[in-house]
Amino acid sequence: MNIENKSIKYEKNPILTKNDVPYPVTTVHNAGMVKYNNRYIMLFRSHTHNGRSIIGRADSSDGFSFIVHPEPFLMPASDNVFAEYEEFGIEDLRICPVEDKYLLTYSAYSRHGVRIALARTRDFENVERIALITQADLRNVVIFPEKFDGRYARLDRPHSEISPWSIWVSYSPDLIHWGDSRVIMKPVSYHWDEMKIGPGAPPFKTNKGWLHIYHGVFKTMAGAVYRLGAALHDLSDPGKIIGIADKWILQPDAPWEVSGYVPNVVFTCGAIPEDDGMVKIYWGGADTVMCVGTAVIDDLVQLCLSDNRPPL
Repeated sequence: MNIENKSIKYEKNPILTKNDVPYPVTTVHNAGMVKYNNRYIMLFRSHTHNGRSIIGRADSSDGFSFIVHPEPFLMPASDNVFAEYEEFGIEDLRICPVEDKYLLTYSAYSRHGVRIALARTRDFENVERIALITQADLRNVVIFPEKFDGRYARLDRPHSEISPWSIWVSYSPDLIHWGDSRVIMKPVSYHWDEMKIGPGAPPFKTNKGWLHIYHGVFKTMAGAVYRLGAALHDLSDPGKIIGIADKWILQPDAPWEVSGYVPNVVFTCGAIPEDDGMVKIYWGGADTVMCVGTAVIDDLVQLCLSDNRPPL
């Protein structure tokens, strides 16, 4: 991460590669993260040798050194309605702690396009698929940890060139039926996130608002560059954005971020706030390896408040 933005990349990155996985995969990236029973749980995406994606699990006591479980955590469904919509793979899982459970949102790919599937777990051993909660073409869904006026809230990103790849908020009474949707944040022309933006890590609570680490994309003559930014949402109204940091907080510059399966990419699906005021941010480097960095939460909040850009 950029030192001027008071964030630091871990000196021993990458923290997980395909060589750490005890079954055959070609990548390890874009992992959902959570702290559970004083251990860090990483649910990472991997390409298999047929090019389709599955989800693996790795555990850590410190958030930096991870051990991968001997078998994948989640494979594409083989029966019921989920099988039809997961036949091409499952990707980019987020872990959303809500009430007494952990909601898992992930991209389900099939001949019908991409849509979001919702599952839940209480122990990271047993997983129950709940519903397909979007139509095609929509991905990158994160659910807020608390209800608002009795409703669940999520951030999502429809695939649309009419309102180019913007972040929306949606609400639900039951986690299955979603609506009351509206766009709350758009890319900015000739800005680091001008091509498209999307939800990254599930938002977490600070004393000034919900802090959301999102991804933004800039198109260059050599291809797209994926970076990370920060946005702050109102504590009582997640659809109200208090501020968006004008500058990115992380960009691809290490060799394993610049070169790989998809060059020039840092992409987050998880960030873990700590009791000491720091946050660990996890990202996939070049869709190939997993990395981590640390930042002071108050510094990221201040970036959103003091050096911000309009949301729309």
